[in-house]
Amino acid sequence: MNYLSVARKAAKEAGKIHKKYFRGSFKIRTKSNSFDLLTIADTESEKAVVSLIKTYFPEHNILAEEYKYPKTKSPYTWIIDPLDGTNNFASGLPIFCASVALQYNDQIIVGAIYDVTRDELFYAQKNKGAFLNRKRIRVNSAMRLQESLLITGFYYSRGRKMIETLRIIKKFFLAHIRGLRRLGAAALDLCYVASGRVSGFWEFELNPWDYAAGKLLVEEAGGRITDKSGNKLPLTKKTFVIASNAKIHSRMLAIINK
Repeated sequence: MNYLSVARKAAKEAGKIHKKYFRGSFKIRTKSNSFDLLTIADTESEKAVVSLIKTYFPEHNILAEEYKYPKTKSPYTWIIDPLDGTNNFASGLPIFCASVALQYNDQIIVGAIYDVTRDELFYAQKNKGAFLNRKRIRVNSAMRLQESLLITGFYYSRGRKMIETLRIIKKFFLAHIRGLRRLGAAALDLCYVASGRVSGFWEFELNPWDYAAGKLLVEEAGGRITDKSGNKLPLTKKTFVIASNAKIHSRMLAIINK
C-alpha cells in the first residue's frame, strides 16, 4: 500500500473512533492546565493510527501528540494529531478532525485530514495536488483583505500570547477584513484555506502535528504557508503559522508584524 493510501486510511480509522465517542459518556482529563483537555478518543485514535502505520512501515518514525515513540534510523517520520479540536469534541461541538502526515527528510510528502462529522477527507501528495473527497481543491482568488474571510486560533497561553493575538485581531478589523472566525481546530482551518472557504489563517503557536498535513494541503492547493518572518515552517518545533491563498500573504505578514 502506498504512503498516501495509508495516510487516508489512518485518518479515517481515527474518525471511526471519534464517531464512536462523540456526544457519548466519557471521562475528560486535563494535561498542562484546566483547558488543555484529553479524552479517551485522543488516546484510542492515536493508538489505532500508529498501529496501522506500523503494520505497513514498522521501521518509520512516529511523532504524535499524546505519546512518545522510539527513534529509528529511518528518514521517514509520520506526524500525527489523533484528535485536533479536543475542546470542541469534549463539549459536543462538531468541529474536530484527525491529521496524518508523512515527512521524508525535511519535506512533507503526503497528508490527510479527516472530519468525520461532515465525512470530509482532505488529502494531498507532494507535486500531485490537493483534494477533498477525490475532487481537486484550490485556494480562493481574493486579492485584498477587504474581500477576505480569515480564521485565527488561540493557543493555551492566557498571558502575553493571548494579548498579542487580540492586538493583531484588532488590526485586521481596522484593515476592513470581511470577517473573522475562530473554529478551534487548526488542521481544519488549514483545510479551509486550501479549499478556498477562507482566504487566510494565523495562529501564534502550533505544534508540528497541528500543521504538518495542512501545510502540504495549502501548498498543493496553490497557497502559501510560513512562519511570522515569512520563512518556511520548521516541522520540528512549535511555531507561529500564517497560511493564505498567497495573494494576501504579504499583507497579512505586514499587519501581524506591524
